Amino acid sequence: MSIRRLLPLTTSGHAAPGISNRQHVTCVYKCGDQCAAPVPNTTDNPYFGDIAAGISRRGVLKAAGVMTLAVGATQLLPSTAEAQGAAGSLGSLGETGSAAGPGIDTSFTPVAPNTADAVTVPEGYRSDVVIRWGDPVLPGAPEFDFENQSAAAQAAQYGFNCDLAVMFPMDDRDERFLLTVNHEYTTEPSMFRGYDPDAPTREQVEIAWAAHGMSVVELAARPQDGGLKPVMGSYNRRITALTPFELRGPAVGALTRTGADPTGARVTGTLNNCAGGHTPWGTVLSGEENFNQYFGTAGEVDPARREELRRYGIATEPSGRRWEDFDDRFDLAKEPNEVNRFGYVVEVDPWNPDSTPVKHSAMGRFKHEGATIHVTDDGTVVAYSGDDERFDYLYKFVSSRRIVPGDSASARAENMKILDEGTLYVATFSGNSPAEEIDGSGTVPSDGAFDGSGTWIPLMTVSADGKAVSHVDGMTPEQVAVHTRMAGDRVGATKMDRPEDVEPSPTTGKVYMALTNNTQRGNDGKAAADEPNPRHNNKHGQVVEITDDHGGTAFAWNLLLVCGDPAEADSYFGGFDKSKVSPISCPDNVAFGPDGGLWVSTDGNALGFNDGLYSVATSGPNRGETKLFLTVPIGAETCGPLVFGNRVIVNVQHPGEKDGASIENPASHWPDGGSSQPRPSTVVAWREGFRGGLGSLAGGSLPAGSLGGSLPAGSLTR
Repeated sequence: MSIRRLLPLTTSGHAAPGISNRQHVTCVYKCGDQCAAPVPNTTDNPYFGDIAAGISRRGVLKAAGVMTLAVGATQLLPSTAEAQGAAGSLGSLGETGSAAGPGIDTSFTPVAPNTADAVTVPEGYRSDVVIRWGDPVLPGAPEFDFENQSAAAQAAQYGFNCDLAVMFPMDDRDERFLLTVNHEYTTEPSMFRGYDPDAPTREQVEIAWAAHGMSVVELAARPQDGGLKPVMGSYNRRITALTPFELRGPAVGALTRTGADPTGARVTGTLNNCAGGHTPWGTVLSGEENFNQYFGTAGEVDPARREELRRYGIATEPSGRRWEDFDDRFDLAKEPNEVNRFGYVVEVDPWNPDSTPVKHSAMGRFKHEGATIHVTDDGTVVAYSGDDERFDYLYKFVSSRRIVPGDSASARAENMKILDEGTLYVATFSGNSPAEEIDGSGTVPSDGAFDGSGTWIPLMTVSADGKAVSHVDGMTPEQVAVHTRMAGDRVGATKMDRPEDVEPSPTTGKVYMALTNNTQRGNDGKAAADEPNPRHNNKHGQVVEITDDHGGTAFAWNLLLVCGDPAEADSYFGGFDKSKVSPISCPDNVAFGPDGGLWVSTDGNALGFNDGLYSVATSGPNRGETKLFLTVPIGAETCGPLVFGNRVIVNVQHPGEKDGASIENPASHWPDGGSSQPRPSTVVAWREGFRGGLGSLAGGSLPAGSLGGSLPAGSLTR
């Protein structure tokens, strides 16, 4: 369904049907109103035991051989001393003299659920804006002027709707940090006065292109408090929908060649960058998510391609933004392969502003919510990623390469090949409770937990010479790389309730996955509840805890949280007393403090109050205790949380994005107050009395810190 047919959006209304409390305007511009469209996954996937014959036995054996080499290799990560020698002194990162100091004290008094047009933090904490949409990033950028925007200005300013945040310390510059942020999407009616969705101007479209992508910004600690401020530094960079990218891996070929790029490997731009992650070699990973909405056509599409387009939610009609009217590459009839060049994990070297970012097709093409890294004790690099769609899948990529020690540009260039060689897997889940106890009501089974086991099914292996092997009968490696969802369908992957952020714990190695919601579960003949997705009409989502054999193919799982109103019977908080928790709905991002504490942010809270950031206990007698630490303003989403020793950073995405609101009648005036228009912004919160410094990072410089037992968190940062 096109955005054009859904507007105007300035009339009073409610959230789009089936997506909790997220506003319809957000749905339209964030994902092309995908939840109002037919569910792309119409397969009836059986359990793994029933579909083993559908996987190539020869392919599985080949994958097993690859993984034996990977897990059994003797070349390990560099020692901590070697890593520190390469990256500089790291002891200053930890408040206790190590790279893994304490995190935010979780004894804080929880914030009360609210609908305030402000960032609200607990007593004893303060917060402030770090950088806003339109603030200068590059030299010569003008100050933001809402009424006089230009594409040239926006290309040098902070982009719109910030999501992922990654922050590294800069050893050579005291109390300086390097922040990298995704700019997921644009909401044109909130950006341009008098915007006509049926006839956008070229300038408006080009501003939107420049407002997408990523920003790299140097930050300095404010000496008077725990705040941070942007600096016009030498590493500052804007990456947009017009930035050159290199596409690597098995996707490159006949399915990615275009009239402008006969090689199939030189892509212009990145789109809908949602969550992501960091690497131990000091780069940033960014997931291209709802790329489907940017492509459309008024022409005829090859009928043979309609099924692959439908599976990715790509409509063969004019798009909502009408970009195809201004650039043929967005026209599905004129450039049918351009859409196949989006939907990948992007890797950016923030330390080299002149470097060409890379898209890694060995990790598959789907709506990547993000990509996060775990390194096992023997040096195996594992990347996890969820496909953010109702009834889609969880994936992991296990590399067969090893990290090159050192912090030089050449070492990083070599390490940026790690995600090009290895095996891509998709997950199947099974529960251990009787089927009759999983009836869609969310009632906890008689054994007291939602839990079970799982298997990783290999889809494709890429070897050191670049050659790839498909493990899916009837699909070539190129097809698996480009049409990864269809490969998952063929091998019977488990349909999940919108797999979003997936991150490994830096202390336990357990993997946590946010499943945001799925009100289509069990409705109109669609997939019924199962143990990992135990509720029909799932408005509130759940958080899965996975104990994975990271380099292997087996895992165990349980539900840590079944989110919702703790007063309702269908919510579950790890067995903790529900009268003592904060209500939580629609988990989106997960993150870890330097002590390994889990933090969860929300998007589309169906309980009627603002979204926020929560501390969640994962072990001990308080397992499941959930406490609201921070809430964001009216209409906003809490994105990209980073939790350090004395600081928390969040991105406040789409403030004021409410149905019925307009530029003439804003729903929010955050962050500037008065009569100003709302502006997506990055925010920092800190404990009162804290005065900044490197110690504030306490190991959180790599926000998830998932580096296994070989290296402490942050040990390969600059």
